[in-house]
Amino acid sequence: MTIQTFEKVLAEHPFFGGMAEPHLDTVTGCVANMVFKPGEFIFREGEPADNFFLIREGRVAVEVFVPNRGPVTIETVEGGEVLGWSWLFAPYKSRFDARALTSVRALSLDGACLRTKCEKDAAFGYDMLKRFTQLVVSRLEATRMQLLDLYGNPD
Repeated sequence: MTIQTFEKVLAEHPFFGGMAEPHLDTVTGCVANMVFKPGEFIFREGEPADNFFLIREGRVAVEVFVPNRGPVTIETVEGGEVLGWSWLFAPYKSRFDARALTSVRALSLDGACLRTKCEKDAAFGYDMLKRFTQLVVSRLEATRMQLLDLYGNPD
């Protein structure tokens, strides 16, 4: 196995594709390696949203608890994708549960660290906001498609 630097791993992850090197250096100061076992919760609804995760390998279920039904998977996140954006928006609380379906290797990025760096460097903050806005838009579109599949198109 080849050991890679955080800079290289970040630069190769689709979410950070094309990010300027100085901005990647900024992100590198807020990153840590994480491993989650199958069934382990990565975060829980209502807990502080202190991090987001770049999933390198494995699959994660994003779940919501439905009374009289239990946990319902609303999305599955896999290698190459991002998990979590609540770190960016007050009140910085997780809005869902995230549970490892398989062994998961991820990079954990410290939200408080990144928020501080975004405030100090407007260009970096704008770059991060654009990336997360695109992520939110694509996830909302996916949710829209799921709802159309469930309930049909009224047109």
